[in-house]
Amino acid sequence: MKIDFNSEIPIYLQLAQSVEDSILKGIYEEDTQIPSTTEISVTYKINPATVGKGYNLLVDEGIIYKKRGVGMFVTVGAKEKLMDKRRESFYKSYVETLIEEGKKLNISIDEIIKMLERSK
Repeated sequence: MKIDFNSEIPIYLQLAQSVEDSILKGIYEEDTQIPSTTEISVTYKINPATVGKGYNLLVDEGIIYKKRGVGMFVTVGAKEKLMDKRRESFYKSYVETLIEEGKKLNISIDEIIKMLERSK
């Protein structure tokens, strides 16, 4: 898990993204337990409320769930949900921007595809 204390991105968002990355990489499998709020806060010297805020984001998105008195677990289907979310984000961040810039430069979609294929 990577936390950059000098980043402009809030720690709780970095934590949530790090858990998402770990799920996508298969480090945290579906329906398995993830490190507790206390473990994370002690290991990284982060306020437990900050860890809780990051975990609550993931709970709200249906990525993890809480078993009262036991801990936090990865939801079945979380990996697919995260892949869909990241693909949509990739599309909006990169593909739409690429196409908009191509239009400004009078570059057709076919030309963009050829450029992409050239970079293989």
